Formats: sequence, structure tokens, C-alpha cells
Amino acid sequence: MGLFNWLKKEQPKKQAETTSKEAVEQAVEATDSLLLAMPMFEKGEKYSIEAVLAYLTQTWGYEIEGQDYDDTTAVLTTQGTMFAIAFMPAPIPENDVQHSAQFAYNWETVLEDIQEVDSHAIVSVVSGAMDVVERHLLLSRILFAIMATTPACVGVYQGSQTLLIPREQYLDYAQELEEGKVVVPLWIYIGLRTTTEGNSLYTYGLSGFGKQEIEIVNSPLALDELYGFLVNISSYVIGSDVVLQHGETLGYTAEQKINITSSAGVFVEGQTLKLAM
Repeated sequence: MGLFNWLKKEQPKKQAETTSKEAVEQAVEATDSLLLAMPMFEKGEKYSIEAVLAYLTQTWGYEIEGQDYDDTTAVLTTQGTMFAIAFMPAPIPENDVQHSAQFAYNWETVLEDIQEVDSHAIVSVVSGAMDVVERHLLLSRILFAIMATTPACVGVYQGSQTLLIPREQYLDYAQELEEGKVVVPLWIYIGLRTTTEGNSLYTYGLSGFGKQEIEIVNSPLALDELYGFLVNISSYVIGSDVVLQHGETLGYTAEQKINITSSAGVFVEGQTLKLAM
């Protein structure tokens, strides 16, 4: 089953409608929150903190400050921002992974592939001198460094975004991480739904960048076209720090005018921006 054939998704419950102003304020507050991700390891193996730090410094030029680390716990700073890596000698709770697995169209065999997972790490990046995009980039580069230096790392769980990302997919983004690009599939979940009324997509994670989530509801366009457009728009909104507003239009060309409206979310809670496509 391919990416755009995965369509059996449970619709999240709606929440009471909030105003557009409140939605933006709530999203902005989320940018100051802790960033978390959990790489998973199998067969009794784990990462080497020395190898991970060497990869970060040699590949991306981070200057790491701090001596308080070993293969179990590391609390360090780079560019005025603190990050931590903590090893946990147990798998992630099964219920947590199973919940996200039902949404993981990018990793359909995840529950089979993690059968031998027996440990994980908690990787966190705290607020500091870096802006929200730089902190997400740092988190992704730490995770990449762990996977690049640890063959037993099978993938990453990011519960806050309902993301489960297999090792191969993460390592495919080496060039984008090298260039410091916004890597939407590693940072935001994009949900897919289809009914007799059309195709629908939604973001889950834009709020972490101080933006409203975006939905496309019951479009006649193909899923792959909608997916590519939503990835590009999300990248533009994050990378250029753009705030889309109710009543505006957007498009690839001057002639293309896609109307934007703000209303109660259909597939995600709270107030969302709807793109009329």
C-alpha cells in the first residue's frame, strides 16, 4: 500500500471553536515549548555519545559546550541553546506507539519492524538563543547523527506530531539537512483522507512554529497534487515566517488565487485555515 493509498484514518474529535486571534496566540505560545523526539534501538544496542557529538561537529560545524555527558545522559549547549540526550533501557510504551502507528502511512510495517526494539533515547532541545526553525533543525540533525552512527536505530517516534519515521526515510534527508532547509515531513504530520465528496489533507504540527494548522477539505484534485502543494506551502510559511490571514489568497502564479478562510477545524482541533482547492 503506497503513500496515497493509505486512507483509513480515524477522524480526531473537534474542539470548541476559538477565534482566529486566540488560535494564533495559542500557536505562538507553542513555539517556546520543549522539542522532543525518541529514537528507538533494537537487539540490546545503543548509541555512542562520542560518535554522535563528533558527527554533529564534523558534519554541521556545531561547537558543543559542556563536559557533563556519557552514553547514558548528556546535557550540552550549542549556539546558546541547550539540548539533552537520555538513554532509556526499555521500549517506548506500546500504547503510545500503537496510537501513532495507525496514522503512519509512511511506515506501514512499523509494528512489525519494532518487535525487537528494547530501548530508546529521549532527545530534547530547549528554548535558547536559536529561533524555532533553528531548534527544529538542531533536533533533526541530532537524530540524524544518532541514526548515521548507530545501525541498531530503527527509526524515530515524535508523539507530539503523531510522527513515526523509519531510519531510511530520515537518512534520505541528508542533503536538505546539510543545506539547512525546512524539512516538513520530519517536523509536521500531514494527514490524508478521502471520501465520496473528495480528498482532504491537514497539517498537525504547524502550531509548534506559531502558525495555524492548515486544512484542505473535500477537494476534487488528486492526493499527490494536494500533498505536494501543502508541503510547499507549509515550508514557505515556516521558512519565511509568513502568517496567512482569513480572506487572503495564495498561489504559485499571479493568476492562481486560492481563497483562505479561518474556521473551526474539521480534522484537527481548534481554529484552522482552509484552502479552497
